[in-house]
Amino acid sequence: MTRRALVWAVLGGVAAVAIALAIRYGSPPTPGGSAPGVHRIGFINVGSAAANATNVAAFRAGLADLGYVEGGNLTVDYRWGDSRPERLAGLVDELLRLKPELVVSTGGQQTVLALKAATTTVPVVFITGDPVGEKLVSSLSRPAGNLTGLAVVSNNLEGKRLELLKQALPGVKRVAILWNPANPAMADPMQDVQSSARLLGMTLVVVEARTPGELDAALSAIQAANVDAMYVIGDPVLGFERQRIVDFASKNRLPGIYFWREFARDGGLMSFGTSLTATYRRAATYVDKILKGAQPGDLPIEQPTKFELVINARTAKALGITIPQPVLLRADEVIQ
Repeated sequence: MTRRALVWAVLGGVAAVAIALAIRYGSPPTPGGSAPGVHRIGFINVGSAAANATNVAAFRAGLADLGYVEGGNLTVDYRWGDSRPERLAGLVDELLRLKPELVVSTGGQQTVLALKAATTTVPVVFITGDPVGEKLVSSLSRPAGNLTGLAVVSNNLEGKRLELLKQALPGVKRVAILWNPANPAMADPMQDVQSSARLLGMTLVVVEARTPGELDAALSAIQAANVDAMYVIGDPVLGFERQRIVDFASKNRLPGIYFWREFARDGGLMSFGTSLTATYRRAATYVDKILKGAQPGDLPIEQPTKFELVINARTAKALGITIPQPVLLRADEVIQ
């Protein structure tokens, strides 16, 4: 073989390898992007990493089930607001400059709105309360644009929760209602609670918390209100602060009913609703579909379909409460 023929043979081999790599891995990454063969996504939450550790573990487990391993074929850039919504715009900007293939938003309405204001092209997979009621999308079946994800609140359960609280604690008369009036999706649930309270002969003390920063003042107002129990309306802003709420209830020996099972798991007396941890795990399926080429606006938003009554028997004992046997028998889980 002549020297010229050898050179062309080598160049041809290099070209063939390059073409094969391009087919498998795509184009070389742009600055701030990911390495060849490695997907890069963002993850943002208005809360703290510590408060969401269990949920993030569930999300990672869901990704692993689908073949994605952080530090292997997946890079995840995390940003945490530490309960300061005013930081969200800056954190979103940081994430988008890293050129993620998509961003997972798990901080409820405020976080999604920050992303919505910053990009109409980067796909967003959200976990939020009621995306239509929160005016994030106009349709659950075809959200359109660059948004899709999972809802974690079913607003037709609010009256039922109050009934369950009355059945578990027949002597309850005066109940503190903690809610977020800044979330437009919470107006109808509040009306349902008020209607149910009238039928059940309960007096409601309504306390507002629009942001995590307002929560301490709201809890102080509940403490001063001399109520028999506490009821938290299903808003994600309050849900992501559940440990603060549960700790307050425990310290003040205040029974409560909540909207995610994680409240009861973390020490609340009762919950009736869906599982936030399971929802985080399910979010991985949306990430997988979009990384494989699906358009977010074509993916229907998943609504909760499984609702469980969970009672924490340890908390009941600590509060000196005896839950009636019929209520215990109805429970899907009793935490001993």
